[in-house]
Amino acid sequence: MPARSFKPTSPAVRFKTVADFSELSAERPLKRLVRGVRRTGGRNNKGRLTIRHRGGGARRLYREIDFRRDKDGVSARVLTLEYDPNRSAYIARLVYADGDQRYILAPSGLQVGQRVVASPEADIVVGNCLPLRNIPLGTMVHNVELKRGRGGQMVRSAGAAAQVLAKEGDYAQVKLPSGEVRMVHIECRATIGQVGNLDHENISIGKAGRNRHLGHRPYVRGVAMNPVDHPHGGGEGKTSGGRHPVTPWGVPTKGYKTRNNARTDRYIVRRRGK
Repeated sequence: MPARSFKPTSPAVRFKTVADFSELSAERPLKRLVRGVRRTGGRNNKGRLTIRHRGGGARRLYREIDFRRDKDGVSARVLTLEYDPNRSAYIARLVYADGDQRYILAPSGLQVGQRVVASPEADIVVGNCLPLRNIPLGTMVHNVELKRGRGGQMVRSAGAAAQVLAKEGDYAQVKLPSGEVRMVHIECRATIGQVGNLDHENISIGKAGRNRHLGHRPYVRGVAMNPVDHPHGGGEGKTSGGRHPVTPWGVPTKGYKTRNNARTDRYIVRRRGK
C-alpha cells in the first residue's frame, strides 16, 4: 500500500506523507472493544519522570487486542480491517461462529471475509495461530509468545516477521527481526505470516507538529545545555561535547551494552547485530 504525498503548498506539507488507508474497511472501532487510557506523560506510579520526551498528543481510545488467540478450534471470519492509533500495525476484527468478536493484529495479505482459526491442528495459512511445535521450519510468523498462555509479546510492529529455524527437544530456535536467534518453548504460540502495513517505514512525518500529535516532546541536545544539566554542556563557543557520548546521567551510549537479565541469557543463541 503506497504512501500518499501532497502538493508543496507550504513547507509543512512539502515532505509530509501519510498512509493510503484504501485497504481499511471501517472508520470506527467496535464500542465494546475499546476503553479509555490514562496518559502518563512518561511518569511512573510514584509520579517520577522515567521516560523522557513524552507528553501531550491527540486523545485516543485503546483497542483491546487478543494477543493470546485462546479461542481454540472455533472458526472466525474477518469482518473489518481497521486503523489502530496505539500501534504501527493495522488490526482486524474477527467474528467467531458463536458470535463473539475480537481484534487481532492484521497480517499482510489478510482479506475481509477470510476465515482464520487458532488451533494446534490449524493449516499453515496467513492469520492462523498454532504452537511452534506444529509450525514447519522456515515459516514466517509474528505475535510470538515468550511464555505459554501469556499471549504474543514479540514481533508485533508493522512489517515485522520472525522465522522458525530449528527445533530441538522442548525448544524451537526463532530468528527475530533484529537478527537475534532465540530459543522459545515449542508449546508457545505464534501466528502465521508477516505483520501488515509494510509501508509504515516509508512514512515521512514532515513537520514537528505531527510529532507532537503523536505525544513526542522536543529532544534537546546535551551540547546545547549548561554543565549543570548535562555532561556535554558548557564550554566556550560551540563544542562537540569533549568526551565520548553519554546520557544525562553519565552512562556511556552508542554501543554500550545495558542488558541486565542473566536469567534469560541462556535462551539467546545468537545476539542481534549488524
